[in-house]
Amino acid sequence: MAAFFIILMAQMGTAQNLSTVNFTVTKSFNGKPVRNAAVVIHPVGKNGKQGRGGIELKTDPDGKAHYDGLPFGKVRIQVIAENLQTFGEDIEIMKDTQEIAIKLDRPKSQYSIYEDHNKPDDKKLEEKKPPSTTDPKSTAPVKDDKPASTPKPPGL
Repeated sequence: MAAFFIILMAQMGTAQNLSTVNFTVTKSFNGKPVRNAAVVIHPVGKNGKQGRGGIELKTDPDGKAHYDGLPFGKVRIQVIAENLQTFGEDIEIMKDTQEIAIKLDRPKSQYSIYEDHNKPDDKKLEEKKPPSTTDPKSTAPVKDDKPASTPKPPGL
């Protein structure tokens, strides 16, 4: 009975349409290839949830990786490379040979929950401040609020 199940599974696997997928990973800002990037492929179910399992490929010095035998259907592609922003997208595999070009961006600044994101930028505050009266570089007229002093007569 177990042998029959194995043969049935093998026949089902060969009846499925399979694709050869070629990946090219480059930097978006200069077009140079990204070598040694991790290209991770996960199956995606009809409900949009990521399935179990997956395949991890590494790009060569030309930024290329390929996989033979990927079943037709939706897959989630993630590309991870050092000092570049992680890429992630769901792609429909529906050709016998499919070319996928991925461009990675520079990383964005990180968002911190410890920063006050509602306060105005310090540079904008400096622009709105009136010129200082004590700043020697200031072009504003200096107000002298002290009364003029009168010279003291000698001997007092």
